[in-house]
Amino acid sequence: MDGIEAKRVVVDQLGRALKIIRQHNPARIVTLGGECSVSVAPFSELAARYVDDLAILWVDSHPDIGTPASEYAGYHAMAVAALAGHGDPDVLSLLPAIVAPERVALVGLHSWTEDDYPNIGKWGIRSFSPEDLRQSSEPLLNWLTATGCSPVAIHFDVDTIDSNEIVLGLGAEPGGLSSAQVRRIIRDVRAAADGAGFTIVEYFPRQVMHMQQILEGFPLIDDRPTNELVGGNWHT
Repeated sequence: MDGIEAKRVVVDQLGRALKIIRQHNPARIVTLGGECSVSVAPFSELAARYVDDLAILWVDSHPDIGTPASEYAGYHAMAVAALAGHGDPDVLSLLPAIVAPERVALVGLHSWTEDDYPNIGKWGIRSFSPEDLRQSSEPLLNWLTATGCSPVAIHFDVDTIDSNEIVLGLGAEPGGLSSAQVRRIIRDVRAAADGAGFTIVEYFPRQVMHMQQILEGFPLIDDRPTNELVGGNWHT
């Protein structure tokens, strides 16, 4: 609908998330799990609290700057666009505040769709490729200092980690930052600014899921009766 897949669900969940945040009114917000759009509600609420003093660091292989006019209709790929004030009017009308694009940085960006990529330059969003930050966090810290912002909200999509090191996300993205480089960047940002919000998304524990399947019916691990296990031969 209107260029957003499952738009009614998206709008409903966004409204409910904002309601929960307002009920609890936390000083800082940590969000764990889900896809990239889970950062929209907490970061928008923080933007309303800090007005023009909040910077967003979007640590992700992808820019997430799609709009309903994009070829891909998944809302999770529109999260940054929404936070920067671009996108569906029904979504934007729910947001308590948006963040000026010049206070948004895409960190570790190296994978995008050609139809959306021009939005980065057109809107004035700053981007840092993995190569920009491999040796030092200084380029990002200089940008953060130039914004004049003290509080930061950090979105961390695990697919930023080079899939040649480890595959953590839903898809394999080679050529990203190493886990050590991401730790160093976050540590350096933490020393330079006040962490107001933090999100970790799209962690997909493939190994755990595979091990659960392999270990089904193993003695002392799976204590279900054998008649509940397809082809099971062990008794407990």
